[in-house]
Amino acid sequence: MPDQSLPKARTPEVTPGEREAASAHEGISRRRLLGTAGATGLVLGTAGAAVGYAAAPSEAAAPLTSLGTDRAMFHGKHQPGITDGLQARGHVVAFDLAAGAGRKEAAALLRRWSETARRLMAGEPSAHDDTDVARDAGPSSLTITFGFGHSFFARTGLEEQRPTALDPLPEFSSDHLDKNRSNGDLWVQIGANDALVAFHALRAIQKDAGRAAKVRWQMNGFNRSPGATSHPMTARNLMGQIDGTRNPKPSEADFDQRIFVPEKGEPAWMANGSYAVVRRIRMLLDDWEKLSGKAQEDVIGRRKSDGAALSGGDETTAMDLEKTDAKGNLVVPINAHARITRPDQNGGAAMLRRPFSFHDGIDNDGVPDAGLLFICWQADPLRGFVPVQRKLDRGDALSQFIRHESSGLFAVPGGAAEGEYVGQKLLEG
Repeated sequence: MPDQSLPKARTPEVTPGEREAASAHEGISRRRLLGTAGATGLVLGTAGAAVGYAAAPSEAAAPLTSLGTDRAMFHGKHQPGITDGLQARGHVVAFDLAAGAGRKEAAALLRRWSETARRLMAGEPSAHDDTDVARDAGPSSLTITFGFGHSFFARTGLEEQRPTALDPLPEFSSDHLDKNRSNGDLWVQIGANDALVAFHALRAIQKDAGRAAKVRWQMNGFNRSPGATSHPMTARNLMGQIDGTRNPKPSEADFDQRIFVPEKGEPAWMANGSYAVVRRIRMLLDDWEKLSGKAQEDVIGRRKSDGAALSGGDETTAMDLEKTDAKGNLVVPINAHARITRPDQNGGAAMLRRPFSFHDGIDNDGVPDAGLLFICWQADPLRGFVPVQRKLDRGDALSQFIRHESSGLFAVPGGAAEGEYVGQKLLEG
């Protein structure tokens, strides 16, 4: 029983103004608490101590969640943005060198771009005229990747250094390509887990181009944000399908052989580099969504719920291409997308798919302009993308629900060492 011999403490009178102030203070504290609670269960990046821009002196800085502290490194054997995990926001942009600009101007531009990429990926402001768009954010897994198109080499007098792997892609029956949104002298891929950080980088790269180059085309994409699912999982595309199940993994013995140009490869300046195929693939979602769930699964060859092959098991279970149902029909249809794209059905051809989804509004017919910014990486597109796409062209069940609207192929050199800029071996070799 409570000790009733003790006098009760007297509750002080609280004025309405004091109650309002206390309520506001409690609300602010709760918002701050909730702002960092989303980090629970997420893994911090290897550079978790990286910081962004300084907080305003009038307000104590709250710790960044892991989403903001995650940092990719600019310098390294390979350029960033190839083997890094999918980011929540992406921009891809192609530039053409300005009239009269050549090798000298291109070298100066790549030097500026590389320094800007290094700074922004570390969570620092641009060296000149920073826009302050991301001043209170951390690095947010920002990556910036640079590549050269087929036309770049003639513009800079470097035709003899142009790789044969950069020869134009063949035409495919699913192509409805807009030439104004295809190819380009220079290509930049930007990815981040924060939309403002990604936009900030895009704006900085555009400003750095100055009079040396002008934008040819630019596209925006997105993926699911890290931590949005209760457990890590393969990404979904706008058709609702698990996308990327059979991607090559860095842990595999032949990963580097398939994805990167060898150190003693040709040409020498492409050592440790890769080739990016970029395709804007519009999904005809109104037609797709008229299909039943079973019909959609038959088109893909995998269950929509978990990405497992229709032949059984879970997402990583090997597909049984010979399994039949009670009527003797193949469980995985002969024209299923997942069957046709298998490396063992294409002479071992493999590519690392690292796409973004896109949605650019609703057209005049009320149809969504949406789909996939398909980006794939390989040591040689003639052994990666081309044979797979040719086979898809001949009978993929998915082809009637998609349309390839733009295309580009870019040589992406290896990473820059400390004190170097991307492409330096080409432009100064």
